[in-house]
Amino acid sequence: MKWKHFLCWIVWMAVSQAQAQPETVIYPGAISSDQRTGYYAAVLDLALKKSGTPYRLQASGQMMVAPRLMQQLQDRDGINVCWWPTSPELEQRLLPVRIPIDKGILGWRLFLIRKDDRARFAAIHTLPQLQALVAGQQRDWSDTAILRANGIKVVGAGLYPPMFQMLASGRFHYFPRGVGEIWNEERQHGGLGLEVEGHLALHYPVHTYFFVNKHDTALAQRLEHGLRTALKDGSFDALFEQYNGEFLRRARLGSRTVFELHNPLTTPAPRQGKTGGLHLSTAPLSSED
Repeated sequence: MKWKHFLCWIVWMAVSQAQAQPETVIYPGAISSDQRTGYYAAVLDLALKKSGTPYRLQASGQMMVAPRLMQQLQDRDGINVCWWPTSPELEQRLLPVRIPIDKGILGWRLFLIRKDDRARFAAIHTLPQLQALVAGQQRDWSDTAILRANGIKVVGAGLYPPMFQMLASGRFHYFPRGVGEIWNEERQHGGLGLEVEGHLALHYPVHTYFFVNKHDTALAQRLEHGLRTALKDGSFDALFEQYNGEFLRRARLGSRTVFELHNPLTTPAPRQGKTGGLHLSTAPLSSED
């Protein structure tokens, strides 16, 4: 009988060690000059930490265009989690964790413009006036379809990095950027004669979720549990403030002329659970049920 007990002990130890092994969670890593992933990677780390199970977070070491990333996630090829503004296509192909992870801040857009065009934009007070100009966007971003659906002319670029030089050289008039992105971009590319425009903003509803492979239900559940825990204990709000609070205060959204746009790509927002919605009246931080 002793050998049977010994064999059971061996099996139990093997199972316990396997269960204790941290899961490797791989997300698309940014190129060194691209700081846009910083906040989302930090939220991912927080959600995994709050999930209460061992993990190892790892950047893939490369950034690729959205269609390629989507296919990699479907094929489980090199990454197993990503974040995007949701759309019906994404939710059909991948498994969303339906908790907004950035309070909708991506839907608040300021304009990066040429300094020489400051007076031109200061004279804009209506959407038709803005529609007379041309925006620039990366062509595979959902923002391109949103802007065009609202009558805004768009020049689509193949890649993100060259777009600042394209703006500086006059290929388009303005580059709509998220409140949490634009200030770092102004700092990095101000030498090209670019600046953040001072009195206009766009707003459209955007729900940014984590997405995983359709079969990775356990990972999706871990992320949802971790996010809900972080929302309840205040650590999500603290992280949002750390990364975005100062940018929101600099944006002065409440004093800008805001053009409200519709988003034909979004899906209904979650109706239950704390989602961390952003409100101008309580910016930079608030949460809602």
